[in-house]
Amino acid sequence: MLIDMLRPMKDDRHPATDDLRLVKVLAALADPVRLTMVRTLGVRGESPCVELHQAARLTISQPTFSHHQRVLREAGILRERVKGAQRIISLRDEDLDACFPGLLGAVLDTPEDLVQKID
Repeated sequence: MLIDMLRPMKDDRHPATDDLRLVKVLAALADPVRLTMVRTLGVRGESPCVELHQAARLTISQPTFSHHQRVLREAGILRERVKGAQRIISLRDEDLDACFPGLLGAVLDTPEDLVQKID
């Protein structure tokens, strides 16, 4: 398992920009936990997984966090890279804006009181 963490990530884990699909992006963003992760990244910018988990103030286990991260990555919303022993996560804002102009901006700029709270 430690060996897997040290291997460089294959880029095929991230869909190509041309393969991004609106229905998959919207489905990923429909979950309140994933929406919180994306909005937190929008404020913080690129972050290590552990820091994102803490900054988003999510009360979910690490395996559950990893599941949500994978869904966002497979939808084309997040990009992961390995830096030392850390996985660094960032938004694929340029790719999303190229395919769905204004979508990410709307997600990030929506006032907090209009976003569903996670209880």
